[in-house]
Amino acid sequence: MATMLAEAPDLMLTERTADGRARSAAIEAARKVAARPTSAVSYRSTGALLVIGPEAEAVVAARRLHPRLRCTVVVHEDAPEKGRGGVRTRGETAPAPEFPVLYEKVVQLTGHLGQYAVVVSAPPPLGGVNLLQKLGSQRTHFDLVLDLTDPPFLRHELLPVGYYAPRGDAAVLERALAELPEMVGEFEKPRFYSYNPDICAHGAAGLTGCTRCIDACPASAIVSVGEDVAVDPYLCQGAGVCASVCPTGAMTYRYPSVADQLDRLAALIKTYRAAGGARPLILLHDAETGRTHAAALADRLPERVIPFELAELGSLGMEAWLAALAYGAEALRLLPTAATPPGVRAVVAEQCAYAGAILDGMGYSAALVALLEGDDAAVIAALRSEVAKPDIPPAAFAGVDEKRTLLRLGIEHLYAHAPARREVVALPEGAPFGEIRVDRAACTLCMACVGVCPASALLDGGDLPQLNFIEGNCVQCGLCERACPEDAIGLTPRYLYDPEGRRATRVLNEETPFHCVACGKPFATRKMMDRMTAKLQGHWMYQAPEALRRIQMCGDCRVRDVFRAEAKRPGGL
Repeated sequence: MATMLAEAPDLMLTERTADGRARSAAIEAARKVAARPTSAVSYRSTGALLVIGPEAEAVVAARRLHPRLRCTVVVHEDAPEKGRGGVRTRGETAPAPEFPVLYEKVVQLTGHLGQYAVVVSAPPPLGGVNLLQKLGSQRTHFDLVLDLTDPPFLRHELLPVGYYAPRGDAAVLERALAELPEMVGEFEKPRFYSYNPDICAHGAAGLTGCTRCIDACPASAIVSVGEDVAVDPYLCQGAGVCASVCPTGAMTYRYPSVADQLDRLAALIKTYRAAGGARPLILLHDAETGRTHAAALADRLPERVIPFELAELGSLGMEAWLAALAYGAEALRLLPTAATPPGVRAVVAEQCAYAGAILDGMGYSAALVALLEGDDAAVIAALRSEVAKPDIPPAAFAGVDEKRTLLRLGIEHLYAHAPARREVVALPEGAPFGEIRVDRAACTLCMACVGVCPASALLDGGDLPQLNFIEGNCVQCGLCERACPEDAIGLTPRYLYDPEGRRATRVLNEETPFHCVACGKPFATRKMMDRMTAKLQGHWMYQAPEALRRIQMCGDCRVRDVFRAEAKRPGGL
């Protein structure tokens, strides 16, 4: 379980100046802010270990772990001799193993601590069979896996709990051999996420829209399930990037929550300034290797640099960074380590680019939020560099767990005190803000786009043939673009700063209404009716004038007209 700032050990920070003394007071104030608890995910392991790899290495490793763990070895190489059922036939000089040594072709390995399923090849029609069931065991799952193959069977950036893959690294193997015997018993970890499918932009009407969380998850714990996504809580390692990239806030980080993190940040910055500190620069780092790295840098950090510990580097996103700047932080720096998964590093860099573009559009430096790169000397140099941010009044809004609201509050406060305001700024591709462009000549106002919009950014005109748009709601998921049968929709990532303009409803397209030729009720557009009439004129079913006239009726009148026509026919109604 990741350690939070309130529980983190002293980093031995210096107090040579007023900034240093203010920093100590600020960190103490942040420690006193309690975090709300979350639910837990439980694992149970009885010590059944599967070792996969070349025979010599696998047997040696299993012997070091036996009998503390119940080992089964699967040899991942061609064997000259095979016994019945895949069990090795030992020659006269071969030492008798204390555990099964099997020659099987592993075709699938899935699961997590306490629930690893191994499927091996089998003759048709089966194709594959559970290894333990093939051996006649009452168990169906292994608890632990030591994978000595290279590349390993599982290649997620964050491997499941209980799965060890040294990839030929002797030091990593030694650590695994030391840790594996301790992985017996019952374990708990926090449920790191919360998911609200009601505002998820993943899919609608059989179409796929946003896949940001699936693409970003370094543990491969998120999958598509129809129009929603599903998270495997046992695979989830709490990297947090799913919440950072989610455009709607459907996926949120729960341990700790964004609101709790911001309450800590607000207390930290407020106390630092009240204690006489100037120009606070927040150094965000994770609770594991990041804390160790921050401790190694502690005596060289400028005293205005305040370390702030996160569960994971990707667990706090752009909405919180901008809120921290609104609270009075001069800048934020994110400290990755060699253990930071490449995917997490890429997501953080992408989010920094979005935040930087939004800041630049207000006249602030885009470098107010940045990912630190390079060796320790480069990191210290970056932390010592000056950042030009005007001293603005601190924001007073409280931290909330609603992403779009928090983004709006932070940006609007910064914009109100911006040194150079623009009305709008272009954003990098993939940003979760923007407008929709509609080709009015192609659009028929069929409202397919309205039907799939997950954020109520697109609205119909009620009784009027209109397509309306609220830019502040748009998350640029692309569902409307995919749903449009006329290819009339395009997306433009940008940020419109004016609060009234973002909330305003504007008309993207409108047409002259077409009124029912029978009752006069408007039910379609003139353009749609003209196109439909032109297409059907040559169809054999619409050669009669009354049939062609019927398509110009509303639904109720069309039904009545059909019944009247049937009644007039000989033998009809």
